[in-house]
Amino acid sequence: MPAKTSSPDLTQALGSEIADKRIDILRRLGEVGSISQAARSAGVSYKAAWQALETLSNLAGTPLIEKVVGGSGGGGAQLTQAGQQVLQGAEKLAQARSAVLAALQKNTPSDNTAPNLQGLGLRTSMRNNLPCTVHKLQKVGATVRVLLDLGEGLRIAARITQESVQLLGLVPGMHVLALCKATGVKVGLTLQAQDGLNLIEGQVTRVSRSRQGGEVSIQTRTGHQWVGFAPPQSGLQTGMTVCATVEESGVVIALPG
Repeated sequence: MPAKTSSPDLTQALGSEIADKRIDILRRLGEVGSISQAARSAGVSYKAAWQALETLSNLAGTPLIEKVVGGSGGGGAQLTQAGQQVLQGAEKLAQARSAVLAALQKNTPSDNTAPNLQGLGLRTSMRNNLPCTVHKLQKVGATVRVLLDLGEGLRIAARITQESVQLLGLVPGMHVLALCKATGVKVGLTLQAQDGLNLIEGQVTRVSRSRQGGEVSIQTRTGHQWVGFAPPQSGLQTGMTVCATVEESGVVIALPG
């Protein structure tokens, strides 16, 4: 756990709703006083539970749990005052969020003109933010290959750890967001498919030229917009059909807010 700072900001640990697995693990720890028991009841590994608690403490800038030494059980862990405040804040945020969503649902049209509100609260430097659905989970060595369905038969894959799968609670059919940096997307007229590499086809909608290579926007048949970079003197022009590649390890999975 990080050393306590002089000015902790607990709001950073409350960036997700109470359904966030990390908040769930923190809550269970407060109830049972044991990280291993909290992990078992949350359905994650001990390692994943520690990862969740460390991440929350890093975000808060102050320890959210502390060790308890001795006792009939040989010791355990308990929430610090900051940890209790995070749980109280998470509960209040969940109540407020439910009220807002209920109001939106009441005034939202039932046809296909209703906007997709997934991910609107997400702030990230990653230019590519794509709503999709988990299609399949495949264990590959120490990692998991998550196949993501973007619609109309277009799929991409992400490589993440087993702990991340547990903490996100990923299952087939789940709605998620696929994120990747524009600098991680290579665009060209012809690119070769390779193991561990996503290959996407689309049409150029914008080209920004420079001697070092230009930023390129493409649109896939699903209507998704991708941003990537082409090499110097690529000759790409608006309207051209091109290919884009991004490494599976470069695709990040996030839960919509």
